[in-house]
Amino acid sequence: MRDVVVRHVVVRLAAGILACVACKAPAQSQTYPTRPVTFVIPFSVGGAVDIQLRALAIAAEKHLGQPIVLENRPSATGTLGPAQVAASARPDGYTITQVHTGVLRLPFMTKTTYDPATDFTYIVGISGLVAGLVVRGDSAWKTFDEFVAYARANSNKISYGSAGGAVSPYIVMRQIAKRKGVEWTGVPFKSFAESSSALLGGHIQAVSDATAWAPLVNSGQLRLLVTYGSTRTRNWPNVPILPEVGIDVVANSTYGIAGPKGMDEAVVKVLHDAFKKGMEEPSFVALLRQLEQEPTYLSTDDYRAYIARDLIDQKRIVDELGLKQE
Repeated sequence: MRDVVVRHVVVRLAAGILACVACKAPAQSQTYPTRPVTFVIPFSVGGAVDIQLRALAIAAEKHLGQPIVLENRPSATGTLGPAQVAASARPDGYTITQVHTGVLRLPFMTKTTYDPATDFTYIVGISGLVAGLVVRGDSAWKTFDEFVAYARANSNKISYGSAGGAVSPYIVMRQIAKRKGVEWTGVPFKSFAESSSALLGGHIQAVSDATAWAPLVNSGQLRLLVTYGSTRTRNWPNVPILPEVGIDVVANSTYGIAGPKGMDEAVVKVLHDAFKKGMEEPSFVALLRQLEQEPTYLSTDDYRAYIARDLIDQKRIVDELGLKQE
């Protein structure tokens, strides 16, 4: 059955790619770009994603030859912006967006206006977000095991903050609860600034989020109990990853850049090359290191293949956790 599903997704992606080739406009590709490119960021200004995408845009635009104008459209746990790009942007290369795991996962959870297998032109894979679970620095929980043991002995006494919805830090907490047999309550927040304030104020007991918590962890205000990647981090090498505490979950949250379906493949190449060179700029590499991330470059073909595989994985996760909303 898995092979059948994989073939189905690959066929849908291939159909989208062939459609792009069929609609190629040589005259456009020879002159592109002649004006600024709008880059839709599906998260709030000042968050971890916004910071890195702004840095990437600055690094890439000098290779593109035109300004990259950032437009924040935060809502629906980071899926509103991509959905709007898929629905209404012209496939001329002048509107692009970030596509992250939540964009791929949400259609398996609820009805959406887009199909991630057919409604985007995937351009390049960029990186992934390091996420983890934090508690207050003065908390009695020194380790993740202590935190889980308390949650198991005190059903629904733990409330944790996250962006909720389809984002990976929330999904990971659902996966942990299922595997460890605990019950806790997820509280959705619009930003880490809000969830961290609630945590420091004692209104919730933990936050599951990306590395926006790094400064507060480094200052001792928060304590990092576990991270969700495939390897331990450089800055906090003593903090375990989930497989090391007996949970077979890895969430690297790989993300990339896409435009609406039907883009000219020559235009895709121009964008790919500019962002690839931007990723190699020392300023961007340094920022990723500061945010505990590594560049995870994927070429256009490799990124499309990754999307096909990840769509399979996201459907499996949604089915496993019973996240589909009727």
